[in-house]
Amino acid sequence: MALTDEQRAEITAQRHAPAQTMRPTVPAMEALLFEPFELLDHGFLRVVDYMGDDSAVVQAARVSYGKGTRRTSEDAGLIRYLMRHRHSTPFEMCEIKFHVKLPLFVARQWIRHRMANVNEYSARYSVLDKEFYLPAAEQIAAQSRSNKQGRGDALSAEAAQEVLSILQRDALQCYDDYEQMLDSEGMGVARELARVNLTLNTYTQWYWKIDLHNLMHFLALRSDPHAQYEIRVYAQKMIEILKAWVPQTAAAFEEYRLGAHSFSAGMLNVLRRRLAGEDVTQENSGITKREWAEMMAVLEADAS
Repeated sequence: MALTDEQRAEITAQRHAPAQTMRPTVPAMEALLFEPFELLDHGFLRVVDYMGDDSAVVQAARVSYGKGTRRTSEDAGLIRYLMRHRHSTPFEMCEIKFHVKLPLFVARQWIRHRMANVNEYSARYSVLDKEFYLPAAEQIAAQSRSNKQGRGDALSAEAAQEVLSILQRDALQCYDDYEQMLDSEGMGVARELARVNLTLNTYTQWYWKIDLHNLMHFLALRSDPHAQYEIRVYAQKMIEILKAWVPQTAAAFEEYRLGAHSFSAGMLNVLRRRLAGEDVTQENSGITKREWAEMMAVLEADAS
């Protein structure tokens, strides 16, 4: 279970205790504030605070006092210009804070994005819950032959079930040993030491605050099909939240980041030669086989 009845009651109380403010707010965000979105088997994601909106990006870019008399279409055009030319500082004027419950191995990937403020549940101070991530059977796959850090073909139903049994057995055994070490009438081991025995699929929680520019960088990487499935689940829900929070920025982000591709100087040279009617193959292209394959994958995908 992602949330206990006590936690749900606390969230309900928060949602029914509105506060007046003079700062700009976004109705769509106010509607989902504090609401937990359950992800994976025991995880969740919720927005606990935010600052700014699309107009804050525009205001920062123009260094103006307010919305002024400009039309919405002009603001959208400016946001698209900023996104297209990768101007980052206006987007840094908006911030959002999430409360996230996630498996430890996902947290270790997530924390690589250093441009954020993080406060994680302390297993030195408190005892971690007896909750572990177990993937759905269809997500259990063999090592990819082409991607050294990714999954390939799904295992058979029988093999997947065996893997699940191993994961569950080991997690339960390690947690039982964890509790035994913590027992004050037995070993009485310090929490900071006992925790080292826990498996990486144990759930943790944190508060994670980040500005809009760095959030979009995170989402561009972690929603990519090459990212690990478990972190993509969180990224995809955050993209939905992004659309509610800053719809004009989200539209520009989808157009110029998520739906766009970058070509190297060598790749662009190949494209110019092909447009000029030259017969260009990988052998005479001047780029590596891997670059050629990546370029063609983009072009063929777009063409289809």
